[in-house]
Amino acid sequence: MQPINDHLKKDLILLFVGFNPSIRSGETGHHYANPNNRFWRILHEAGITPRRYKPEEDQDLLEVGYGFTNIVPRPTKTAEEITKSEYARGKLELKKKIEAFKPKVICYVGKGVYQQFSGKKEISWGKQDEPVIPGTIDFVAPSSSGLVRMKIEDVINIYRQLVPYLEHQRQN
Repeated sequence: MQPINDHLKKDLILLFVGFNPSIRSGETGHHYANPNNRFWRILHEAGITPRRYKPEEDQDLLEVGYGFTNIVPRPTKTAEEITKSEYARGKLELKKKIEAFKPKVICYVGKGVYQQFSGKKEISWGKQDEPVIPGTIDFVAPSSSGLVRMKIEDVINIYRQLVPYLEHQRQN
């Protein structure tokens, strides 16, 4: 199964970074395509998008300044299938993408994604004190997977904390 395409352009307001594509995303070629993934609902209910987008509209978010990538490109059933060497390669590639495209805010969709990228063990939800790449805002949010045991309302509230950063970036 082939990796899915990133949706990137220069100076994005917001870049979402996931673990890796699901099998369903690999089959369809779209980010967060698994029907059990709550990503698109979360974005809308948190006020990040004006409506609930569908996975097949993922590239349309480039028009509002939102992009997508993953730390590991290979689709898997679960993140547990990702190898250490894939994470090591992915970390280097992600760093290159961030330096090249210069997104203003980076939302890591899952603490584990940020742990792999930053090398930090203790991470809180929300904006991080020190970004990995200077000049960006690192924001850690829960994974949107249906496997996450948090209440959906709690997940949405964490994502809602992104909105002021996005509004600030739009004004500048």
